[in-house]
Amino acid sequence: MRGPWWQDRLNDAGFRLTNPRELVLGILRETDKHLSAEDLYVKALQKNPSIGLTTVYRTLDLFTQIGIAQKFDFGDGKARYELANNPLKKAHHHHMVCLKCKSIIDYSDFMKEELELMKKTEKALSKKHKFKIMYHIIHFYGICNSCREGD
Repeated sequence: MRGPWWQDRLNDAGFRLTNPRELVLGILRETDKHLSAEDLYVKALQKNPSIGLTTVYRTLDLFTQIGIAQKFDFGDGKARYELANNPLKKAHHHHMVCLKCKSIIDYSDFMKEELELMKKTEKALSKKHKFKIMYHIIHFYGICNSCREGD
């Protein structure tokens, strides 16, 4: 019998689910936010005061390499992470990043036309460059409504 998908990813890659890995995984599973390694570390310290920042970084690197977590750069100088297949989020989403307040809005309520355009774009890129696209990540940058109203 197979375990949870993240356990299978670890096992298939030859790794165990250690206590620190389980702790970081739990924090990622419990949030719908895009956390930095430092954010995760602060939350982890509350649950396990002996965990080190280096352990959190190594765990996030491993999770990113084997597809348990996704790493994003939203232009604020910090890598941010979210759990792949997070049950708190819709499976596929894009991000809108406010250039003023740095808030990140997940966008997943795609219209039919948007989905068709994305499929056509992927198909054309695949054909043109002989490249098999596995997935894509899209970030839109601008000013959120709260910041615009504050001007």
